[in-house]
Amino acid sequence: MWYGGGAVAGAGVGAGAGGWSRVGTRKQSVAESDAPPPGGGKPASGRVIRIINNMDHSIQCRVLLNLRTTQPFEEVLEDLGQVLKMSGAKRMYTISGQEVRSFSQLRNEFADVETFYLGSSLVAPAISPGVSAPLPIAESPMRRSRSRANVSSTPAAVEDMRERRARSKSRPRILYAPEGEIVRNSDYTLLEVLKEEPVRVTIRGLRRTFYPPIHHAPQDNSPPDKKMQLEWVYGYRGWDSRRNLWVLPTGELLYYVAAVAVMYDRDEHAQRHYTGHTEDIQWPARALATSSVQYSNAIGREIERYVKVESRREKESESVDVVSQFMELHPSRELVASGQRAGRGRRAQAHVRIWSTDTLQTLHVFGMAEFEAGVSAVAFSHLNGGSYVLAVDAGRESILSVWQWQWGHLLGKVATLQEELTGAAFHPLDDNLLITHGKGHLAFWNRRKDGFFERTDIIKPPARTHVTALQFEQDGDVVTADSDGFITIYSVDSDGAYFVRMEFEAHIKGISSLVMLSEGTLLSGGEKDRKIAAWDSLQNYKRITDTKVLFGHHKQLMGLAVHPDDEMFATAGHDKNVALWRGHKMVFATQVGYECVSLAWHPGGGALAVGSTEGHLVILNADAGTHVATLRVCGSPLTCLHYNSAGDILAIGSQNGSIYLFRVSRDGFSYKKSNKIRGAQPLVQLDWSLDGNYLQTVTADYDLAFWDIKALSPEKSPIAMKDVKWSTYNATVGFLVSGMWNNRFYPMTSLISSASRSAAHDLLISGDTDGYLRLFRYPCASSKAEYNEIKVYSGNVWCARFLFNDRCLVTTGGNDAALMLWELVDD
Repeated sequence: MWYGGGAVAGAGVGAGAGGWSRVGTRKQSVAESDAPPPGGGKPASGRVIRIINNMDHSIQCRVLLNLRTTQPFEEVLEDLGQVLKMSGAKRMYTISGQEVRSFSQLRNEFADVETFYLGSSLVAPAISPGVSAPLPIAESPMRRSRSRANVSSTPAAVEDMRERRARSKSRPRILYAPEGEIVRNSDYTLLEVLKEEPVRVTIRGLRRTFYPPIHHAPQDNSPPDKKMQLEWVYGYRGWDSRRNLWVLPTGELLYYVAAVAVMYDRDEHAQRHYTGHTEDIQWPARALATSSVQYSNAIGREIERYVKVESRREKESESVDVVSQFMELHPSRELVASGQRAGRGRRAQAHVRIWSTDTLQTLHVFGMAEFEAGVSAVAFSHLNGGSYVLAVDAGRESILSVWQWQWGHLLGKVATLQEELTGAAFHPLDDNLLITHGKGHLAFWNRRKDGFFERTDIIKPPARTHVTALQFEQDGDVVTADSDGFITIYSVDSDGAYFVRMEFEAHIKGISSLVMLSEGTLLSGGEKDRKIAAWDSLQNYKRITDTKVLFGHHKQLMGLAVHPDDEMFATAGHDKNVALWRGHKMVFATQVGYECVSLAWHPGGGALAVGSTEGHLVILNADAGTHVATLRVCGSPLTCLHYNSAGDILAIGSQNGSIYLFRVSRDGFSYKKSNKIRGAQPLVQLDWSLDGNYLQTVTADYDLAFWDIKALSPEKSPIAMKDVKWSTYNATVGFLVSGMWNNRFYPMTSLISSASRSAAHDLLISGDTDGYLRLFRYPCASSKAEYNEIKVYSGNVWCARFLFNDRCLVTTGGNDAALMLWELVDD
């Protein structure tokens, strides 16, 4: 469908929107609305044309005409003459010499002509060498005869035509607009010189056009004088991995989140970070166990599918297989081996890195081009000082390889052919004996001197036991944990064969990890009961104690909101939790009963609004985290929501494409549904205008749409909205952020999934579907705009926001609900 004025509407506030529309069809992008309407011609609301002084061809400019003005055409020509510094302008011609006599001709007969000449007489224009003429327009016989009649008209005919035109001045405006269109009282500027060219960007195969505002801050293409420094990583990845927590000699806890290895000092409440990886320090065994990367290109459109996947995961929770040991501590406890998944490009190939926990320097990198999909397990040998490292490829054949890591030499490899291999380890008493485990799988691999491996299965296939974790007693006996919550101890008989010495139920459902302490205490972590239990291996595994695991987001974390005037922020995730954070600590966490996808903070600071995947709006007290109200908005996910500056209206964008408006009172604690503006495309981002009269939204297909709150209708003219000031700018598309898309310094192989303008309007943060964070200057409208870049996420960056004072920014993303706080420091 075609929106009138999609490419050529007027400027200023309160612009009239014109054109035809068809309910239920797909909304067009700004670029698509540049196309002429069915049957040819240009939209009726306005024209962007180039005018040239016929007496001096060096004087020319581009102007915006309002074709629905009630001003006579002759006065319009005089105004245009003033723009070209000429007096007495009375005639307008095309390059071919045809005279333009009315707005109707501009709309219809000369709809495809972009360049016109102004003159003071009936002399046709002379084309200068510096002016490029448009392609010839094939004229119909009717148009040719009309043009000849215009030239050869008698004075009486000309006078009669002027009389008819004079009488037409009093005709209502509806004659210049399609039938049934709402005519607005406020008119916009008749004509306006366009100081900058529109920006055209191709996104997902469609060309979008964004129009420049008349006044905006000058473009500075140099990189910003600030850079991002990782200050804090919240949470810990425990929901889909095993053996991922170690204690360093310094007393720090070592673990990983996304592509970052974290060293946490509990006494000082401080963190250090190793950021040498370019992709996640992990690899999921099943596509079902992750999922966010699969739909990151169209966030809003795919939420419904993700909800179905999540519900299926809940039903299959007993059979969801996960992998382990993406990181391992050297026997000296001063070095770490960590493997990463494969990403895009040479820099993101799967490999293993050896690095120092003291200096955080990378010592060795090996396995480039050797691993197919990622590294699903790594481990150091024990007896030879940790000179060997084993690695398991996450590819189809699950290839087990042994490396001498100091030299990067491959000592041998074998295909285990285990589709769901959970982990691997060296036997503590033999560096040539390796053990692998997984679903229905527990096997020993003896590496011979010739590099070949001999396999011995401890669990005979087929078996339903899923071995999830592995440890050893001091005498070499094997201790395993499984998905049914049982711990099993295997001993060796006189013939060298393993047998089950002991088995007992330790947890409800699955066990996520085992840790054997030096004094003989075994620690086990439960998946479902979220408990850590201690067992005395020297007293037949008598239970010592257990404790409850602390809270942490463990599913997709899409909702993020910052406090309006304090260094606090809140998060809401698919795990049905809403949490409030101040500095490096969590203030509270509240279960809301619904999977959350969006979050907004009331301007007064006292209330939080949460949008769910089932169309519920949940209001929380931001001071205590207590529940205030739950309202049913619609049956689709509420993908974006935002309060206006006054805090008396909440706008909610839904996956069904509509905008829902709620009246807000009592400092954000009382809500009443007021209106709905119907739309068609899923909405993913939303901003209010500074005056509260308009909204701008971004759809799942990256179309920029505008909404008139007073008229309760979509605003179909992007040019009419080009000078509107926005209270926030979280949209990923638009003229002032277009430099993120057509940037010449990086290939656009991914899509920008999140963006936000700083409170001081001088910085712009962007995150893409490949996990890159880029900091630009704002405005960013040039393909030459430079930036500061960092990559710590492997998947989609769901959200990035500056705190109220621009000192820090907070980001969420990746497959593991990775929440990170960044300090902006001088570059």
